[in-house]
Amino acid sequence: EQLVESGGDMVQPGGSLRLSCAGSGFTFSEYDLAWVRRAPGKGPEWVSAIDTEGERLWYSDSVQGRFTVSRDNPRNTLYLQMDNLKPEDSALYVCARAQLGIRGGGPYSNDEYNLWGLGTQVTVSS
Repeated sequence: EQLVESGGDMVQPGGSLRLSCAGSGFTFSEYDLAWVRRAPGKGPEWVSAIDTEGERLWYSDSVQGRFTVSRDNPRNTLYLQMDNLKPEDSALYVCARAQLGIRGGGPYSNDEYNLWGLGTQVTVSS
């Protein structure tokens, strides 16, 4: 079982990126998923969460209105569309899978996620 993120890059403020998280080794459609970011000197921040059907979405206040989470279950892929990026969005973005049976969208407490990717780096700088 694994999650592999991609799509991180360096962009200028105001730019856009789309991150992807590919799942393998498990039935992707059965799990709630989430994105969390980790910036140097800061604690982890939950960015967005999505339920199994992609109907219940959650965003942190810091990204609400700029980021869009989605999933393509047949392709076993989670996405995070990031628009109007700001320097404070610079971080390692990691996707996480909730434990089987935990449903409702999230995000949940850390120990309710049992699979994490290694992350993809996003740097927003002029």
